[in-house]
Amino acid sequence: MRVLFVCLGNICRSPTAEGVLRHKLRAAGLEGRIEVGSAGTGDWHVGKAADIRTRQAAQQRGYDLSALRGRQVKAADFHAFDLILAMDNSNLHDLQQLRPSNASTELDLFLRRYQLELDEVPDPYYGGEAGFEQVLDLLEQACDALMIELKGRL
Repeated sequence: MRVLFVCLGNICRSPTAEGVLRHKLRAAGLEGRIEVGSAGTGDWHVGKAADIRTRQAAQQRGYDLSALRGRQVKAADFHAFDLILAMDNSNLHDLQQLRPSNASTELDLFLRRYQLELDEVPDPYYGGEAGFEQVLDLLEQACDALMIELKGRL
């Protein structure tokens, strides 16, 4: 099973989701059975580390994002991943436009899939510290729900 998280630049929301899910998979003993990745619809941050504020907020909760580097989503991802989860409607729209017609991957809006309080993960990039904490809160909840789904699929 392979899961890809996608946001705009791959420096805030999607690497945080990747780090949270990797942590939860490791804790559940499922690390080798499910592959996780993240990407951005834009190319501004390819090869760069996650935003420092993202890394600091994640580190305070025990998530290590230091090894993650930004990359742009590509058409081949729709064949390499089983499930692609977008952080907001704009990302979902961009993914739908990029998706090859013969791709069988599932594509969905991450929070909406699990019927959480919001449909979209807000972009914390231009906000303050509280925005990064809110993103972590939302992604932890959504990753808990995703873990239930993934265990059911295994």
